[in-house]
Amino acid sequence: MTITTNDGDQMNIPDARPGAKAPGRSDDRAGQRADAHTVFEISQFYFQEAACLDDGRFTDWLDLLADDLEYWMPTRTNRLRRQQSLSIEPRGGTSYFDETKQSLEWRIRRFDSGMAWAEDPPSRTRHLISNVIATHVDPDEHPGFTVDDLNVRTAFMVYRSRLQHENNLFAGQRTDILRRRGSSFEVARREILLDQNVLQAKNLSIFF
Repeated sequence: MTITTNDGDQMNIPDARPGAKAPGRSDDRAGQRADAHTVFEISQFYFQEAACLDDGRFTDWLDLLADDLEYWMPTRTNRLRRQQSLSIEPRGGTSYFDETKQSLEWRIRRFDSGMAWAEDPPSRTRHLISNVIATHVDPDEHPGFTVDDLNVRTAFMVYRSRLQHENNLFAGQRTDILRRRGSSFEVARREILLDQNVLQAKNLSIFF
């Protein structure tokens, strides 16, 4: 804000109005918790996504994903307490999933090809999503994203039943970056971390 002194000189002073940004500072929302209404919207988005997966509406699920999606589930190993930073494989290392939207589309098309034996007959799943923690993205930590995007951490549990006696339970956390798209969101980044180090399932042919 510019003011004029008694001598006729002009000088700039920081704007003290509520919500005004100080000169040279980035948006104050960066890294801050999202408001309650936004968290409610995010929760409804995730419940919609879970319904798409559980109902087998994979084309509808793909519509919830950004075109530049990164979908990653690293493996993990048992480590001593002092080596916990090494327990999760880094990017480029061993992973269960390291996908783009295009590669997920290919996986889904394969379901109808008659060659996806692990999903014919298809699995029955139930995705439970909880513990939603949403913050505004800090662009300094996530280049290419803005403070309007949201960094969201959730807990999940997925129950899978297949054929007569195959039952699996997966638990873990997802860390997403969501973008606003119209009145809803799209998933631009997803990191999935299972609590299990060794999978008991015969295959991993479902999505998280």
